Amino acid sequence: MEYFKRHIDEKLREWKEDPRRKPLLIRGARQVGKSTAVRELGKTFKYFLEINLEKQPDFRKLFPENIDVRRTCENLSGITGIPIVPGETLLFIDEIQTSKEAIMSLRYFKEDYTELHVIAAGSLLEFALEELPSFGVGRIRSLYMYPFSFDEFMMAQGLDITVDYKRKATASSPLAELAHKELVSQLRTFYLVGGMPAAVSEWIETRSYIEVSHVHNDIIDTYNDDFSKYKKRFSPVLLRQVLRSVALQAGNKFVCSEVSNDIKSTAIREALHLLTLAGLVVPVVHSNANGVPLGAEEDRRYTKYLFFDIGVMQTLLGMTAAEVLASTDMDLVNKGGMSEMFAGLEFVKYQDCHIKPEMHYWQNSSKSSQAEVDYVIAHRGMVLPVEIKASRQGSMQSLWIFMRQHNLHDAIRSSLEPFGEFVYYDPKAGDAERHVDIIPLYALSNIAVP
Repeated sequence: MEYFKRHIDEKLREWKEDPRRKPLLIRGARQVGKSTAVRELGKTFKYFLEINLEKQPDFRKLFPENIDVRRTCENLSGITGIPIVPGETLLFIDEIQTSKEAIMSLRYFKEDYTELHVIAAGSLLEFALEELPSFGVGRIRSLYMYPFSFDEFMMAQGLDITVDYKRKATASSPLAELAHKELVSQLRTFYLVGGMPAAVSEWIETRSYIEVSHVHNDIIDTYNDDFSKYKKRFSPVLLRQVLRSVALQAGNKFVCSEVSNDIKSTAIREALHLLTLAGLVVPVVHSNANGVPLGAEEDRRYTKYLFFDIGVMQTLLGMTAAEVLASTDMDLVNKGGMSEMFAGLEFVKYQDCHIKPEMHYWQNSSKSSQAEVDYVIAHRGMVLPVEIKASRQGSMQSLWIFMRQHNLHDAIRSSLEPFGEFVYYDPKAGDAERHVDIIPLYALSNIAVP
């Protein structure tokens, strides 16, 4: 299968060349491409040794509690016939979550075999790590991986030049109208295909939304099968219910009673916690957002959730290609919270991949106002509000309230409009100037990519 470039590739190459590197732990949901990216990096080494502790359980015996990692490597080399030579071999331990001893051994590779390149990855890894909260502090580097971003989706189709062109666009130097229309068309396709590698590959090979939806259903089935592994005491049926409810409540504060009136909110919140550990949902938490870090003023009583992939979400909800492709631009932005979901996932994918993602929004605490800003992000050390809108005529009252309360000059409005900007003089704040950059949804990476 053809390998499609990922943003993580550059980070992996940097890790390879870093003389002070630590063992690397790649974290992310199942089927987002972790193993494939490591194998691609493995091609740059003279030797590549991969073991899978789920498919090859006998290898777990080589990771005892009192491990000698050099001896373990001698055993691995002898068994597989692949040399383990520092600087020439990449050792990849996949599905490492099946052995807590193997996870704990990573720290000893840093202490006792620093010169060897070691990467580990696994599905449902966060469940094992939750039970080992200090397993490798200071000795292991984490790298978080997600489904394809929109830019990666474009590049997988060979549209690298278009991506570069888009990233250079600004309000003063916008895209040509034809380019804008083509990118909006590509965005509609991405809403249906999403970013799961198998779905992207299927789309590129067949250009069939029906075949892509079959891939999505296979992915959903795989995750449903996983639910029984999360916690033996927890109901897989409830996990499926809650995951579906996250999709149905996209763009809104999550309300437990929308799942079921017959299930206690504590059980639903536990399900949300497990789904978050599995990488299937990402919480977006209210922050007062008076400054950075935004997490310092969180209030988790007010939380929205992002579904892990917009394409899988459409299939889960039964959204057809005809509905998305035939919708007007305004309908596309407003329909089922799709564009707010897309924007949030883009921001997640462009955060520092070495740090667990944190997402925030803002809502007015005053009972006299229902103001809400879709996202607040930290950008160049400042708080930057981002509103997802259908058109230039969409109300901006929530944004003005937020900027007034926080004395901010800059904000972002993202929609299907072309690049642009405008200035608003706030009459309720002594005509204070507010500057809003208009960034098309397809170009949200412009905020994060220099």
